[in-house]
Amino acid sequence: MGKKKEEAQVIVVTSGKGGVGKTTTVANVASSLARMGYKIVVMDLDIGLKKLDLILGLENRVIYDIVQVIEGECTLKQALVKDKRFPELYMLPAAQTRNKDDVTPEQVKSVCAQLKPDFDYIIIDCPAGIEQGFRNAIAAADQAIVITNPEVSAVRDADRIIGMLESADFKDIKLVVNRIRPDMVKKGDMLSVEDLMEHLCIELLGVVPEDKSVVVSTNKGEPIILNEHSLASTAFNNISRRLTGENVEMLSLNDESFWQKLRRSLFSGR
Repeated sequence: MGKKKEEAQVIVVTSGKGGVGKTTTVANVASSLARMGYKIVVMDLDIGLKKLDLILGLENRVIYDIVQVIEGECTLKQALVKDKRFPELYMLPAAQTRNKDDVTPEQVKSVCAQLKPDFDYIIIDCPAGIEQGFRNAIAAADQAIVITNPEVSAVRDADRIIGMLESADFKDIKLVVNRIRPDMVKKGDMLSVEDLMEHLCIELLGVVPEDKSVVVSTNKGEPIILNEHSLASTAFNNISRRLTGENVEMLSLNDESFWQKLRRSLFSGR
């Protein structure tokens, strides 16, 4: 299947704080877009601490990595790993034995320029933090997705990242709120989506509820979007559809039927 978009969109997914579900979001949104027929490449720039290949279940098929491409040890085509489950999805792995200083922003731009003619979306998995890895990841991107959890420390880091993106002249910055628990929000024990929006002041792309099946799928190397009974799967699919410009209503966390489904997902494993 050929490209659907005339010009590739380069999206960096970032968070500031580690452990908020950034790489899981990259894997599932990319898989969902590929299942919709878009040609997707995910670029793991968490050099030295790579895990995108594990979450996608592609670790055994990795031969070359992005640093080897940059240094001329292999071609870009040789380094790309194709996902057999999603024929339109490819991954460019990070190097595990190198560090983030081995790559420059200009080199990332060059790799993206080579990828653009063949893909609809280039999705970059940005490492946590605000150092060289962050500068590398945002260099070639024209859109940014900021991932946060409804926790004070995660929101503070997300706010810092948003400020840095705005300083880098990003005009298109969207927010994904991950691992929200409607029961805790209702009791006042967790920040609400409204609280986050008021504080961060960027467009909301999606809300992903806490769902224990995500942990199971991650350990298996299977994107959660393959689980039709998972609410997180629905959320990630909706996020992907919004990225393509489709108008998709947000999941209502106040809806009683939503909460009943979430309870079944959390406590009965369905």
